[in-house]
Amino acid sequence: MDQATLTLRGRLQPRDAWQATGCPIAKAMDVIGTRSAFLLMREAFYGTTRFDEFARRVGVSEPVAASRLKELVEVGLLRRSPYREPGQRTRDEYLLTEMGEDFFPTLAALMQWGDRWLGRSGVELRHDDCGEALHVELRCEEGHRVDVGEIALVERRHPKG
Repeated sequence: MDQATLTLRGRLQPRDAWQATGCPIAKAMDVIGTRSAFLLMREAFYGTTRFDEFARRVGVSEPVAASRLKELVEVGLLRRSPYREPGQRTRDEYLLTEMGEDFFPTLAALMQWGDRWLGRSGVELRHDDCGEALHVELRCEEGHRVDVGEIALVERRHPKG
């Protein structure tokens, strides 16, 4: 079986001729690189908004939940919104931002991968409209489904002007 790797093109070949500085994967992991942060984001997509619910559902201590939620707000994945229950003090709930909503395909891909390779869970993602299962896949701008062995890593094209 051939190993599925990306093809390096242009100045990126040979591999040792450059360093992956400014790597978007490294930047993303700096933002969301802990297990608890991933699970807090999962819970945000499941509809969790309240601090105590996040801590309970993710199974982390309140200090860990507070620290991670603060980080997720600081980087822009979540935002705080004040609410007040009758007779209670004002508190913050945590809501997804546009940046946070854009994170969902990452979670869906991890869920799909984990289900395939680490054992099926009791839940799956389905299209609410037609009822069919969802699958994360790579597609080019032309709409072609692309496998890893068909991908080239190239220098980003800079717009003219």
